[in-house]
This record gives sequence, C-alpha cells and structure tokens, in this order.
Amino acid sequence: MSKRDSLGELRDAMRAFARERDWERFHTPKNLAMALAGEAGEVIEHFQWLSGEESVALPQATRGEVSLELADVLLYLVRLADVLDIDLADAARRKMQINAERYPVEKARGRSDKYDRL
Repeated sequence: MSKRDSLGELRDAMRAFARERDWERFHTPKNLAMALAGEAGEVIEHFQWLSGEESVALPQATRGEVSLELADVLLYLVRLADVLDIDLADAARRKMQINAERYPVEKARGRSDKYDRL
C-alpha cells in the first residue's frame, strides 16, 4: 500500500474531519459500531436476491454505488479502530496468521467448511 492510501493517513484524515465538525463526542465505540453495521447493511442491500453469477457481473452504475458503500464501511471501521486505539493493520495481520493456522492449505484448499469441520 502506498503512503498516499495508507490506513494511517486515512485514520488521521478521519480524525481531523471529526474534530473540525466537533463530532468527536458522538464518535463513541457504540455509535461507530452501529453506523458500521448500518453501512454494511447498505452494501448487502445491493446483493439481496441476486444469484452468484449476477453478483459478480454488477452493472457499472451499481458497482459505483457499492464502491461508495464500501468506502463508508471502511471509514467507519478505521474511525472505530482509532477511537479504540487499535492498530487495524496489525490486527488484520494477526488475524490472517490465526486463519492460516486454522485453515492449513492441505486441509482447506477448495473447501468452504469452517475450520472445526475440516
């Protein structure tokens, strides 16, 4: 990831955005988690009732709408992590390591089973 689009830069921009508007008092973990869930629901709404094939071949206009909803999810996630003082990139690397241990290639390749059913 380039410095221009790093999570740290995004975090700092979100922090400044909230501070400039005096929104920090509203950005509690509870409120941010609820906003994050709401935005995730708006992503899901675009895929409701589509087949797997249709979901892969979204019309360009719908892809544009989904991209903005995904941006909302990312922004709320980054802001929530900031408020909770969680290094999101570090947490993601730790989780990927956990998943690598739970889903060893030799057992999980080509399967969608949960790790405790491999």
